[in-house]
Amino acid sequence: MLKVENLVVSYGGIEALKGISLEVPEGKIVTLIGANGAGKSTLLRSIIGLVKPDSGSITYNDKQLMGLNSQQIVENGITLVPEGRRVFPNLTVLENLQIGAYLRNDKDGIAKDIRWIYDLFPRLEERSWQMAGTLSGGEQQMLAVGRALMCRPKVLMMDEPSLGLAPLIIKDIFNIIGEINRQGMTILLIEQNANMALKVADLAYVLETGRITMSGTGRELLENPDIKAAYLGKKK
Repeated sequence: MLKVENLVVSYGGIEALKGISLEVPEGKIVTLIGANGAGKSTLLRSIIGLVKPDSGSITYNDKQLMGLNSQQIVENGITLVPEGRRVFPNLTVLENLQIGAYLRNDKDGIAKDIRWIYDLFPRLEERSWQMAGTLSGGEQQMLAVGRALMCRPKVLMMDEPSLGLAPLIIKDIFNIIGEINRQGMTILLIEQNANMALKVADLAYVLETGRITMSGTGRELLENPDIKAAYLGKKK
């Protein structure tokens, strides 16, 4: 289990996270919803080692992650699909996937996992020798997810995977999130599309100005009148 306890993160004296705690159980989809600037991306960047918290604790299966660098955290089984996709535009689809396996040296396993990624995302196989920078936004998002999966994580963190994508592509992305989870992947999902996120989530948290203000199952929050009014565009 991934656990965050009493995490405080500051930027220039301003607290972005104000003592938040949450749990991501094995095999579950956990989502964190909230407005822009609530601190959602800061949380993921803290877990993956890109931001140094002021205090608190981040553990995975009771091992302390705070103090480790990003590569060490990936080696411990946690990886991040960043907001904005950030594929390597001047490399091919296949080369981007191979970069995702940079910590591995099992050639047969890498080849098997590339086959798995192509089964998940047939469009990537069709474009395997195409430069990543020429892909559509949806295809780049698929590639970013595939690249992250190539390091065989136990926990996949995703930062706004639907951002800027067309509705049909968003549906495809969330179908893939569900499929990856059914195959055993633990997922921590940060998403502005609260409706889609809560529908797939086993557990959900609401983050507002650096504090967790509500938590429950995805279904509970989906039916909550306050959540409907604030995030789903529905009246109480």
